[in-house]
Amino acid sequence: MIAAVLVRFAYLAVSQAFASLWLLRMSNREKDIEILALRHQLEILRRLLGDQRPRLRPEDRALLAAFLEPLTREALRRFRLLVSPDTVLSGIAT
Repeated sequence: MIAAVLVRFAYLAVSQAFASLWLLRMSNREKDIEILALRHQLEILRRLLGDQRPRLRPEDRALLAAFLEPLTREALRRFRLLVSPDTVLSGIAT
């Protein structure tokens, strides 16, 4: 089980690294448009999920925690996340 989680986490980390390289090629305008589109998709997911909570896999939690770790609580509160930062971080500890 742990090996499978590590393999999936490695895959996510590598795919995110390539996504980060792709971001270097994009203009600020393109990045802003992508952010707006992604925020709209999150709103659609929230609407579809209603009161249901999304189920995150351990590797998803680890990757989100790695992305969110450098940010302050105030910055995290401004973001529109599917889950709260505390939820993501608490899943890592279990």
